[in-house]
Amino acid sequence: QVQLVESGGGLVQPGGSLRLSCATSGFVFSNYAMSWYRQAPGKERERVATITNADDITTYADFVKGRFTMSRDNDRNTVYLQMFNLKPEDTAVYYCTRTNYGGWGQGTQVTVSS
Repeated sequence: QVQLVESGGGLVQPGGSLRLSCATSGFVFSNYAMSWYRQAPGKERERVATITNADDITTYADFVKGRFTMSRDNDRNTVYLQMFNLKPEDTAVYYCTRTNYGGWGQGTQVTVSS
């Protein structure tokens, strides 16, 4: 049974930082590219970042380039999203998923507000 558990969200002021984690189980983690998505109230879910499984190549949505960094730890079956210089428009529920194969956790809420 595929399980993804996101954590690390919270309330942060504009310009602040957060590090999200996504602990996984139920599949061979090292065989899958992984992605972070987010969904803001009233908006569709959108991709934030992806990391490949073979060589850890990362790609980012334009709206987070230079501010967010995605990484993975195959020993811990976990992906991370380090977020810097957060903006109010980054407020959303953040989810991780297996790229192209799905499976979603409950998400973690990130709120950027003064």
